[in-house]
Amino acid sequence: MPRDHFLNAAYTIKSWLLTMDHKRVGLLYLFSITFFFLIGGTFASLIRLELATPEADLMEADQYNVAFSMHGIVMIFFFLIPSIPAVFGNFIMPLMIGAKDVAFPKLNLMSWYLFIFGGTFGVLTTLLGGVDTGWTFYTPFSSTYSNSNVILAGMAAFIAGFSSILTGLNFMVTIHKMRAPGITWFKMPLFVWGMYATSLIMVLGTPVIAITLALMMVERGLHIGIFDPALGGDPVLFQHLFWFYSHPAVYIMILPGMGVISEVIAAFSRKRIFGYEFIAMSSVSIAVLGFFVWGHHLFVSGQSIYAGMVFSFITMLVAVPSAIKVFNWMATIYKGSVSYDAPMLYALGFIGLFSIGGLTGVFLAIMGLDIHMHDTYFVVAHFHYVMVGGAVTAFMAALHFWWPKISGRMYPEGWSRLAAFLIFAGFNMTFFPQFIVGYLGMPRRYHVYPEEWQLLNIMSSAGATVLAVAFIVPVIYLLWSLKNGKIAGPNPWRATGLEWILSSPPPEHNFPTTPIVEEEPYDYGEVIENPVHEEEEEHEHA
Repeated sequence: MPRDHFLNAAYTIKSWLLTMDHKRVGLLYLFSITFFFLIGGTFASLIRLELATPEADLMEADQYNVAFSMHGIVMIFFFLIPSIPAVFGNFIMPLMIGAKDVAFPKLNLMSWYLFIFGGTFGVLTTLLGGVDTGWTFYTPFSSTYSNSNVILAGMAAFIAGFSSILTGLNFMVTIHKMRAPGITWFKMPLFVWGMYATSLIMVLGTPVIAITLALMMVERGLHIGIFDPALGGDPVLFQHLFWFYSHPAVYIMILPGMGVISEVIAAFSRKRIFGYEFIAMSSVSIAVLGFFVWGHHLFVSGQSIYAGMVFSFITMLVAVPSAIKVFNWMATIYKGSVSYDAPMLYALGFIGLFSIGGLTGVFLAIMGLDIHMHDTYFVVAHFHYVMVGGAVTAFMAALHFWWPKISGRMYPEGWSRLAAFLIFAGFNMTFFPQFIVGYLGMPRRYHVYPEEWQLLNIMSSAGATVLAVAFIVPVIYLLWSLKNGKIAGPNPWRATGLEWILSSPPPEHNFPTTPIVEEEPYDYGEVIENPVHEEEEEHEHA
């Protein structure tokens, strides 16, 4: 372990709460989203417990409405959206491009405070009885008829949105202006490309949902007709505005994950990533195309059939850059020197689960099929295969890949592989039966259902139990590793990239001198060695 690093630079609470260090801000986000993951996971457990039987044994309809609404709002706005961008974007991205920090450190800390401020509104919403509109806040139910805490929940998402905008702006300026000499656009790590594409969506898309939620709160509070037909408004307008952001928001959650997978696949295949330029450009393509597909959520809203055909075609077009990534990852693995450490297991799980989620998305892009499966559990399963199978699996891959860099210590490999297997198995047990029960016609957001669907729902609830236990295991061994894990050294995976040249944990101010990069990215023909570390080892031996 290095003598001085960012973790032991200061120990006071003030040194954390007022920190300007991007690495500490990343860890503040990690602690925060873990807390919100526990809240969202608790609501998910209540949902699966209720659905274990066809009758309403645990909750009444109103309570069930609150449970699935709070699960969606907490998981999407306070876990999935900030998970990889805010945690690993903050911690790793500046190290990858050779920067000493992000462009605006004070703004970065302010983003975290805004996130916590919004999260506090979310917790207050929960404590005061929750909200029952679903995470989509559809009007006019949310703006007029719901008796739950809609304004409080809307404020929570509204404030968290500003955190997202400021983070995206900070990252874009950092990537444009603070790259080390030699890191041209096509020498940037693919995780940085993923973060850049994600930041574009954060900056351009998030203001739209902020305005939409503000209008919804204005209508509810002041009875000004915007979305409610009884007041002269248009409820479909809300759906257009909501999905204009919320579909690209899916890519806020998944694009950084794709960047993580590119890093992991290359490191554990010991090969330069296949088709680097195509993967980089496919990230930007997904971000841009993502702004033109929102109408596929409105196939049953009465929108023009011709508009539906256009949205259907563009939605299928998004599958092309996604498929390019999957093809290139598989081509990288082909004839690579593959090792199956925990990050690689999560990466392989990501490829399989995301492929299923993506392909079922193509089904839903077809108007005829979407009308049959709209608002059924088929949609729930598709969404979770992308969000949990994709984004959460990528988050776990990132956590296991960069944990030695963050903490300076290794975790037990056997336990980490077991946890990866249990998460993969538990996830499929939970959500694959939902494709079947959804295709059979079970609507989502219902707390009772016919008895013939009970077997599939029991399988789903049993899988959720396995999944819940599987998520606890990494928490235990990662905490254990902080004191008892083996010293990781600067580069335990023998990966390429500037972050692996630094000591683990990294120094407070990252690089003592600005690095100059001459190598191509992912040059696994010649693994980067660390002269600084070698000097430290020689000094220790002496």
